[in-house]
Amino acid sequence: MKKKICVIGGGGFLGSHLVDELILTNKFDVYVFDYKKNYENKKAKYTYSDIREKNKLKNFLKKAHTVYHFAAQADIEVSNKDIINTLDINILGTANILDACVFNNVKRIIFASSIYVYSNKGGFYRISKQTCESLIEEFCKNSKLKYTNLRFGSLYGPRSDSRNFIHKTLIQAIKNKKIVRGGDGEEIRQYIHVRDAALSCINFLQSKYVNKNIMITGSESIKIKDLLVMINEIMN
Repeated sequence: MKKKICVIGGGGFLGSHLVDELILTNKFDVYVFDYKKNYENKKAKYTYSDIREKNKLKNFLKKAHTVYHFAAQADIEVSNKDIINTLDINILGTANILDACVFNNVKRIIFASSIYVYSNKGGFYRISKQTCESLIEEFCKNSKLKYTNLRFGSLYGPRSDSRNFIHKTLIQAIKNKKIVRGGDGEEIRQYIHVRDAALSCINFLQSKYVNKNIMITGSESIKIKDLLVMINEIMN
């Protein structure tokens, strides 16, 4: 019998690729929970609701073995403007998910965190991720639930939207024939393709990654200004 794996936020950029890759393994029954209809894989089962709906989460997670928690207010600019809503979704939503996991005796939660937890940047988005990690660790201390926190760097690839820097830059180049970005461009990023990130997420199902914090970034570093020059040349 296949294990039931639930992907909360499984219609989003990274989550939808994870769903695809989980189904391709043919090892799991994949269930998706998201707040709106976006990308769908016909071989997964979908529930549409908000992670602040406690009872719907508890019903959704019945008989689940592992939960990937990839739902969040992930736009940093929006997070710093709409602070209360961000904390409500990211922190209280995570607490609801953890409570539902413990209620249903879920074995493991794999959480999409961010490399911003290492820095003093990222504003309230960073604070929400740091708080979520602490919540997860504390819940797991007081129950049989195990965790893995995945601290993602910068992603790119299909199904990204205007919140994604490379997506936004390419749209500017195509529509406006001009790319505008604040700052001096000296910031360094290690971009990773979203499908590579999704495949990594499956790899971290192994027991050796239980109760670990893992950083997921690309293998090559690039300055933002060098990336912009590259895009400028490619897009003419």
